[in-house]
Amino acid sequence: MAVISTVTPPTFNLSSSSRNPNSPSLSSPKLASSNANPSIPNSKSLKLHRNSRFVTSAATSPSAAFPAANPTNTFHGLCYVVGDNIDTDQIIPAEYLTLVPSNPDEYEKLGSYALIGLPSTYEARFVEPGATKTKYSIVIGGDNFGCGSSREHAPVALGAAGVAAVVAESYARIFFRNSVATGEIYPLESEGRLCDECTTGDVVTIELGESKLINHTTGKEYKLKPIGDAGPVIEAGGIFAYARKAGMIPSRDA
Repeated sequence: MAVISTVTPPTFNLSSSSRNPNSPSLSSPKLASSNANPSIPNSKSLKLHRNSRFVTSAATSPSAAFPAANPTNTFHGLCYVVGDNIDTDQIIPAEYLTLVPSNPDEYEKLGSYALIGLPSTYEARFVEPGATKTKYSIVIGGDNFGCGSSREHAPVALGAAGVAAVVAESYARIFFRNSVATGEIYPLESEGRLCDECTTGDVVTIELGESKLINHTTGKEYKLKPIGDAGPVIEAGGIFAYARKAGMIPSRDA
């Protein structure tokens, strides 16, 4: 473990219109997963192995490592729609918290249980029985997504299943912060109730640079709130990877 007692820790504006005032702990490493949709023109790979982007030589300053620029990530694929107050027990039930995300096999297994706690009213399974990855790369939710306990496993399970982003009307603060700290998923906020506008199985594209979501199935576009300072942290692979890349703490190879 890197010693950081002599380094001033970075601060980020990770605010959201969220409910839970608790602070998160930090994360485990993330594994690779890729899902590109060839049916959408100019599509990019849906998910990258973010932790493979570590920079071994320390940058002179955070601004040098991360120049001010608009995010250019594009995510596309099928969406899975849920409602309000989706809590962490529904995202990953407590019985699966013994799985250790830093273990590659257990990380993959964790993804197979993502959203398994949803009630039977959700007819479409998020991850098919026997599979470890979901065909739904974007989750669309309502108000207070990720409420409940502070378990880090919630965003990790979604990321392990192959989710690139969640778009919700609002988040529980602890889930939002854990998503950023782990670098697993982009927790994006909508300016309206997209969960009432979209249907599970719709083909959607998220343009981070333009802060918008396009529903190709319905032909409608929706404005999203900018990801802001959280974007570079997620892109780096989480807060530790960001700090290493910015020279705030020693690299793994130092």
